[in-house]
Amino acid sequence: MAVDTTTIFQHGTLGLLVPGLYDGTITAGELLTHGDTGIGTLNGLYGEVIILDGHAYQAREDGQIREIAADETLPFASVHFEKPDASADLTPMSQADFEAQMLKDYQLQNMFAAIRVDGTFKKIHTRVAPRQQRPYKTLVQATATQPEFKGEHVTGTIIGYYAPHLFQGATVGGYHLHFLSADHQLGGHLLGFEIDQATVKVQRFADFKVHLPIDNTAYLQEQFDNQEIDSAINKAER
Repeated sequence: MAVDTTTIFQHGTLGLLVPGLYDGTITAGELLTHGDTGIGTLNGLYGEVIILDGHAYQAREDGQIREIAADETLPFASVHFEKPDASADLTPMSQADFEAQMLKDYQLQNMFAAIRVDGTFKKIHTRVAPRQQRPYKTLVQATATQPEFKGEHVTGTIIGYYAPHLFQGATVGGYHLHFLSADHQLGGHLLGFEIDQATVKVQRFADFKVHLPIDNTAYLQEQFDNQEIDSAINKAER
């Protein structure tokens, strides 16, 4: 069956996590029918999700990595079917230099793009959102203290997205990147990295499809505050 490689499919919005709507509203199995690559979080804001080559993995707060079962649920995730339209070899560079080069070389500022980097990294710095229990805290409260992990000379994959800043709230405006090491010993939301030798693949999208959890009562009743969402994303996701 042919798949759509022209669209990012996103379930939920990052903004719905801000007030603490962490209940999973889509199964991993259903999510993977919309894409084989992506990022997200699990029910209860339980860790960081990395989806590569049709497999969904969870980086947990205890540092463990495991594959997610098809019946587990997520409140938020973005996926796409991978078909890069550009690739390049990368020489050693910092995160700041990498992000600036991507913006310049691929003119990302006003488009959606999937970013994948496979290779070796001099340094990797990740964090993992801790599992939340009801009654849920807000996103800023829940992520005020998060386990952080570091690695040196790590082989693995960076996966994530660039989105126009106009869409902050629906998702993260700018870069939103996760990491998974090849040996599955290190993963999570990227806080920093230095590339040694790697290959970047870029897939640009004109279409961004948002699937909302309209069967979830808490979501339907929430009164969202755009200013609060913007501030919380900048605190929790940067």
